[in-house]
Amino acid sequence: MATALPEWAIKGELILNCNCTVFCPCVISLGKHPPTEGYCQAWVGVRIDEGHHDGESLSGLNVGLLMDIPGNMGRGNWKAAAFIDERASEAAYDGLIKIFSGRARGTTGLFSMMVSEFLGAERSPVSYVTEGKTRRLMVGKKIQGEVTPITGANPDQEVVVSNTGYWMGPDITIASAGKGRVRAYGRVWDFDGRSAEICQINWHGPN
Repeated sequence: MATALPEWAIKGELILNCNCTVFCPCVISLGKHPPTEGYCQAWVGVRIDEGHHDGESLSGLNVGLLMDIPGNMGRGNWKAAAFIDERASEAAYDGLIKIFSGRARGTTGLFSMMVSEFLGAERSPVSYVTEGKTRRLMVGKKIQGEVTPITGANPDQEVVVSNTGYWMGPDITIASAGKGRVRAYGRVWDFDGRSAEICQINWHGPN
């Protein structure tokens, strides 16, 4: 008999900066429309406000991700790497690797189908800071990111795409990157001024 997978949950916020011009079409097309450059390169930051995996707390931890996708998101063949908060316990570290590799199933289970090569995972100093409306992610010298929501007709109100079928969450705040530097796993990317997203997340698994 197969062993049942443990329960897990994460609530918090996710930011993403990719090489698309503002705004990335994948949120609405769900991977059916190609990225604006024909391929997708991105860094991701996750702030976990509340979370657990198999009874181990994940609350207060941060995660950074690198994602390299050769074409339409829905066609798979992704390459990915994870940077796990150096403050994580061994159990929390292992749980986060399972969640972000898709092995824990649930909301992030699609990673196990879409990621053809997991470049690696490592402990790193991962800082996720919010100042006003700007969010900053720092993963040592490997990821240096800063995203801010774009303004609309009402400059005091964020521009939000609501009720999407996007895997991260249904409501995506449109942003642009003031800084988007990646220096890791042979990638040297600069996405300053490119598309960014902010999403409140409420993920769980294994079902």
